[in-house]
Formats: sequence, structure tokens, C-alpha cells
Amino acid sequence: MQNVVINEKDNVGVCLDGNDKIPAGHKYALRDIKKGECVVKYGSVIGRATTDIVEGEWVHTHNVKSHLDESVEYEYDFHAESPQKSQATFQGFKRAWGRAGIRNEIFIIPTVGCVNNVCIRLEKAAQKLVTGSIDGIYALTHQFGCSQLGQDNENIKRLLCSIALHPNASFVLFVGLGCENNGLDGIKAELAPYNRDNIAYFNCQEVEDEHAYGLEILQGFAEKAKDFKREAVDFSELCIGLKCGGSDGYSGLTANPLVGKISDRVVGAGGSAILTEVPEMFGAEQILMNKCKSQDVFERYKTMIVDFKDGYIKQGFPVYENPSPGNKKGGITTLEEKSLGCIEKAGTSEIVDVLSYGEQVKEQGVSALNAPGNDLIAATALAASGCQIVLFTTGRGTPFSTFTPTMKISSNSKIANHKKGWIDFDAYGMDDDGLFALLMQTVNGEYKCKSEDIREIAFYKTGVTL
Repeated sequence: MQNVVINEKDNVGVCLDGNDKIPAGHKYALRDIKKGECVVKYGSVIGRATTDIVEGEWVHTHNVKSHLDESVEYEYDFHAESPQKSQATFQGFKRAWGRAGIRNEIFIIPTVGCVNNVCIRLEKAAQKLVTGSIDGIYALTHQFGCSQLGQDNENIKRLLCSIALHPNASFVLFVGLGCENNGLDGIKAELAPYNRDNIAYFNCQEVEDEHAYGLEILQGFAEKAKDFKREAVDFSELCIGLKCGGSDGYSGLTANPLVGKISDRVVGAGGSAILTEVPEMFGAEQILMNKCKSQDVFERYKTMIVDFKDGYIKQGFPVYENPSPGNKKGGITTLEEKSLGCIEKAGTSEIVDVLSYGEQVKEQGVSALNAPGNDLIAATALAASGCQIVLFTTGRGTPFSTFTPTMKISSNSKIANHKKGWIDFDAYGMDDDGLFALLMQTVNGEYKCKSEDIREIAFYKTGVTL
């Protein structure tokens, strides 16, 4: 049996090739484990045995349960490594207002789902305008913008404005209806401090022919955008998003640690990375807290974790309502195990900032972002915070893409070979040089991710809908 033991403290190993007793990617006991004893992987507790487990036996949901403590107390004990420093540039589209883009695109953003069809028609009609250096014209539709109250109403405005500020967008057209809660007046007020001259707005109720009106604006945008050129940009203007979805027993061994090395390399060269999926930090949050660069960052990170847990508890749900059926089939038993593998994507660098939902990245280094684990919602939040590209690891596979290039990195070769139309890079047995080379090709516009023709956004909704 080909297997691996991650940490010398572990009492379980991982079966890599599988056999008639233990599926590939699943755990087996390295020694006898008594009922009630801690099960240890990654050098940390991932659960407790619910029955006696003998050496060599399959270890999974039938004999292990979560050991999460919903009322755990957190302490700050800083220890993080400084990544190797380097200098690097990429070929990007410099923006007069700030960070450079890795794509030259035009976004069409509806303020409310009622005008989605208008935006889709405009996107289709505008494809003839995709010339020169323009990479694409995309309608970023969603179903919200009206009938939301309180924080939800504020969050949808903030999210859409953050998308409009994205450096991959050379120009942005906001299309409103005219009677929605999330109206153009509020959006204009939110964006006013940024003093952008690349954003246009109109309400469909206020023009006679919304299609002709919008297309004329897009034609003016395209006439300018087609002549934009790539040029050398310092890595300080690059930010990558770190996301995993459809994880399996290999994710914490191959793809996630590999992305962690990429994150360290980007940060070492002066760039930034953002980690999110707060519920998938539960069980591993203390490790991340100890990487916070200061007491202030630790306190803000702790508040984010506690508030997220409290939200679960107030609604009557356990914080450990995870992993998913696909995760379990792939070999992940408890949330602690999933989280310990998930945080590998952040590498060894310190955490320099904690971002609220929809907030723009401000610090060079690794930031933690307040957003859930849901793939579309989390990836949208990462991109909206300023990530020009999202590195998305997966053991099960998924075809989606958010509104920025979303690179799919498989944890195992089986899914990479089975879904070649989805997977950009097979992490199994690979070192970080190969993935970093592909990242640079993508950032420089020499490679387009398999899912890059798809553009989706999803909103993090927590309240009522009228």
C-alpha cells in the first residue's frame, strides 16, 4: 500500500493508491487508537475515535467524530516565517487610478436582477466590439438589488462597487432599472471618492431604447480600450485569491500546499494574497491567529471568527456542519481535517490584514477576508477585494469561474485526466516551479484558464427578502 504520513505526531496515515479495504485518499490507523482517543493528522487533532480502531484499519466517518469546541478561548502566540525576498514584474495593463489589470475587459453590471436580460442582450450585441487588446465584454448578472434590507442592502451595493473598481476592468457600465433599492444614486455616492472616469451609468426607465443607449456607451468604451497595451508592472500590484472547493483527501497533501508555496513566492516578490472561507478555518483558526503580524490584526481576526460562529449558533446550526458529501467521499472526515488542509493555501507568511466583505485589499502580504466557504460566493468576494486571479484547488472538479480568471488546480491526477476541459494544472507530484510558470503565463496574457469564457458572480446574503 502506497501511503504517506504528514507529521511525526500523527496516528493516521493517508492511503494514496487505495485498496479493497481503504479508498484512495482516505486514512488508516498507524497504531491502535482507543475509543475516545484523539485522532491526529497534520500534527493536530482532527476528531475523536467513536470506537476502538486497530492498526491498519480504515479511519473515517464510521469511527471518528468532530472534536470542535464551539466556545474555545483564543490566545495570541506569534510565529510565522518570512518568505524568501525577490524582485519580479509582470506584463499588465496599467491603470491611471491604481493597480494594474491582467486582463483588458469591459464589465456590464446590473444594479438589480430585473435588468439582467438587458445586460445579457448588450453583452451579445457588444461581441463585435471585442477587437485589439480587448479580452472580453461581460455582463455580470445577479438576482438581487431589491427587496433586501439592512446589511444585505448595503452589502450588495458594496460588492457591485468593488467589482466596478477591479483593475481587470478598463471600463464599466452600470445598468439600473430606476425604482430599485440598490439605485444608481447610492452607487454613485459609494464610488464618488474614487474619482473614476471609466464608469458610466443609466436607468432603463429613463431612456426610450435601453439597448441602443447602452450599446452606444459600450462602443465608446471599446474604441478606447482596444488600443491599451501591456507593459512591465511591479509585483506589488499583483494580488492572488486563494480558494478550494470539492476538496478530497489529497487536497491538503498536494494542491493546497503547492498553492501555499505560490502564495509565499508572490508575497516574497512584494505581491499580495487573500485567504477566505471563514467556516473552513474552524478547527485550524488558532494556527492562522498565531500568524497575525500584530495584536491588532489578531483581535480583528478573532472577532471575525467568533462573529461567524455566533451567526451559526443564533440560527440553531452547529459550526461543524461540514464537510460536504463529496468531501467525505474523497476522504475528508471532519471539519477540523478539512480546515487544516484548507489553510495550507496561505503558505507560511504572516497575516497582515483582515478585510470585511467587499473591502479592497490594502496591505502587501496575506490578508484574511470575511466571506463564507461557498465556492461562487467566496470566489466573487476574493475577486471583488482586488484579486486579479483566483487559484482554485479541487479534488472533485468544478467548471465555474468568477468574474476574474479562475485557475483550477487538481489535487489528484484522476480528476485532471477525467476533466481536461476543467483542470488547468495537475498538482499531484508536482513542484511549485511548474505552477508558478503557469501563473505567470496567465497573468501575462499568454494563457487563458479553461473556464475563462464563463463569468459569474454570487452575493453573500444573510437576511430576509421582502
